[in-house]
Amino acid sequence: MTRSLGGISFALTLLLYSSVQATTSISHVYIVYLGANRLQNAALASSHHLHLLSKVFTSKEDAGRSMLYSYTYSFSGFSAKLNSTQAASLAKMNQVITVFESRSLKLHTTRSWDFLGLTVDNTGHTPPPQLAYGSDVIVGIFDTGLFSISISSLFQSSLNVKICYFRLGIWPESESFKEPPEAKPIPSSWKGKCVGGDVRCNRKLIGARFYLKGFEEAYGALDRTRDREYRSPRDRLGHGTHTASTAVGSVVSNVSGFAGGVARGGAPSARLAVYKTCWGKDFEGVCTEADILAAFDDAVRDGVDVISASFGSSPPLTPFFESSADIGAFHAAERGISVVFSGGNDGPDPGLVQNVAPWAVSVAASTMDRSFPTNIVIDGGFTLTGQSLVSQEIIGTLALATTYFDGGVCKWENWLKKLATETIILCFSTLGPVQFIEEAQAAAIRANASALIFAASPTKQLVEEVDVIPTVRVDILSGTRIRNYLARSPTVPVVKVGPSKTVIGEITAPSVAYFSSRGPSSLSPDILKPDITAPGIGILGAWPPKTPPTLLPGDHRSVEWNFQSGTSMSCPHVAGVMALLQSAHPDWSPAAIRSAIMTTAGTRDTSNDLILSGGSMKPTDPFDIGAGHINPLKAMDPGLVYNTKTEDYVLFLCNIGYTDQQIKSMLLLHSESSTTCLPSHSYRTNADFNYPSITIPSLRFTRTIKRTVSNVGPNKNTVFFVDIVRPVGVEVEVWPRILVFSKCQQEHSYYVTFTPTKTSSGRYVSGEIIWTNGFHRVRSPLVVCLSNSGFVAK
Repeated sequence: MTRSLGGISFALTLLLYSSVQATTSISHVYIVYLGANRLQNAALASSHHLHLLSKVFTSKEDAGRSMLYSYTYSFSGFSAKLNSTQAASLAKMNQVITVFESRSLKLHTTRSWDFLGLTVDNTGHTPPPQLAYGSDVIVGIFDTGLFSISISSLFQSSLNVKICYFRLGIWPESESFKEPPEAKPIPSSWKGKCVGGDVRCNRKLIGARFYLKGFEEAYGALDRTRDREYRSPRDRLGHGTHTASTAVGSVVSNVSGFAGGVARGGAPSARLAVYKTCWGKDFEGVCTEADILAAFDDAVRDGVDVISASFGSSPPLTPFFESSADIGAFHAAERGISVVFSGGNDGPDPGLVQNVAPWAVSVAASTMDRSFPTNIVIDGGFTLTGQSLVSQEIIGTLALATTYFDGGVCKWENWLKKLATETIILCFSTLGPVQFIEEAQAAAIRANASALIFAASPTKQLVEEVDVIPTVRVDILSGTRIRNYLARSPTVPVVKVGPSKTVIGEITAPSVAYFSSRGPSSLSPDILKPDITAPGIGILGAWPPKTPPTLLPGDHRSVEWNFQSGTSMSCPHVAGVMALLQSAHPDWSPAAIRSAIMTTAGTRDTSNDLILSGGSMKPTDPFDIGAGHINPLKAMDPGLVYNTKTEDYVLFLCNIGYTDQQIKSMLLLHSESSTTCLPSHSYRTNADFNYPSITIPSLRFTRTIKRTVSNVGPNKNTVFFVDIVRPVGVEVEVWPRILVFSKCQQEHSYYVTFTPTKTSSGRYVSGEIIWTNGFHRVRSPLVVCLSNSGFVAK
């Protein structure tokens, strides 16, 4: 018996040993982050990285074969294929700040610029901002590539603004990206290029790169047969082409179809550089962090002014500086480059917002005042109105879903094998339930229906979508009326649907999209995220003609313009505005540009009521919209801005646990800057970080925080007075209550004291502080979590 147990024990030991050996021998792509790059020579930096990597390999040759990228310009680091033991050994080295596995991130997948007040009407004495700024700015897009369509420039003076997009590439023949006749020479500061033989650059599209090493290490060689991807910056999925045209697409007249007219981006004169970091896999865009960091490094070296990136990963969020987005954005901001991310599509539950670093902007998604009413006429007399994109009239018999689907549940697997030829089926989202409208559409197609009427909550319906089968969206009330009519009808009713119309200004907007991710930040609750909201539902943008509008099997349509929704669409709206601000105020820092956007944002809709929160019928709070809905014209002249200095970042990095030596390695420091954390430093709140919003995540006793503003208004002599909207249960005092400025760029600090006046446990309340001088209105949202249950206020 004893010998038998010993044999089992020995066998278990062998099993555990072999399991550990197998685990440590499995290689993954890891990112090794070393901080700011102080070696001016890229070859020296790469040599240093290889030397460091060689310490965990038996030979320099093996180390060289394992390395994917050496990041040598905007920051120092590398990505390599390592096992867990090698990664752990590197993490213990003194000069290494973080080591983390390269994850795969997902994409957050017209009229919007008119709705934001940016028109192309050039009949006045002064050209509008979209035609006056941006030619000196370059915008970089990190995405799925590009499909070029020629769109003339919207802001003539924005031609030298360089916007960078990290996404799925671009379709370079699109009208949105053709070189306008009036285009000025490419800015001399530009050092980028076009790579790949099937994308040709011009004075509009001035750069195009692609990054594939991380993707192919994670998923194997690019499958160009199944996924029909291009091994180049060219776009396959459409996402990159769409977002690039939204931000900086040139003016294209006479766009036909729904929402037709003049299409353009926010800064149509700005230059465009595309960095294809995301690749189509099973009809989804996938981006690896190793590739993303390589794109950040190149974009900063190339000379972009703005970076737009619409990707992320759902919570739990990784710590700061264990994320490609955080590292890349931090070092871009250090060099004066504004970075904007999508906030994610995980709403409406709280606490799921993504991309929450305080050195970048996180964007929520909201609606516009455009609708597509579609009449439903039953038996020639009973009429209701839904929303759809039906291009021509459809006539058929009306039927309940119970006739064709088990239990009336409109799902593929519930089909009763009865054909619904020349029939329009009424489906309810509440039966089943049917969580996604695409499920009901697939079921209707399987039943061979002519069209679908889909009844669901109006707060969760995305109207402006190109459907694979004609679909009219109605609310539950209208769906119930149709159902009751059908039940009472002695004969089978005949229903006539469409065609749809395009109507502007008859619905109240904006409201926040139900899917838009909400705060508070799960990583840094003392920094309000999202920062801002912008149009993100039913955005019309350029599209690759070889890619069907729905990406669904069986969809063989070809379009050059397509509707898309998501925070992926709201993100480039903010990038376009950033390009204009960068062009109009070239001396502004990324923090000043962010401040101008946030402090001038609106919280009221077109009916002058509080913006509603999608997914409910309740007014929004700062966790839904951040500072509010973006207002580009007001952001041009904000009056005051909140700048962020090195000291703010040092405090932030101290608070999240980095040492003096690590912080010194991470920052591009000036001689007078200090990187010393307080003695015996333990975590403190970052509420004193000089952010345009103020968040107190746990208020138990009286607390005072500090903010500093700079005068950037047209008048050097100006006086600002404070107005306070106090959160319920919190007394707020501001000192001083008057700020007197006598010169431009002059700074003044003020202090805000919060005192709880009621007992509560974990309840968030909100208010605002507004500084006004009779012309400017500089608004900062206040968010306070009362956590004083069991404490007595003093």
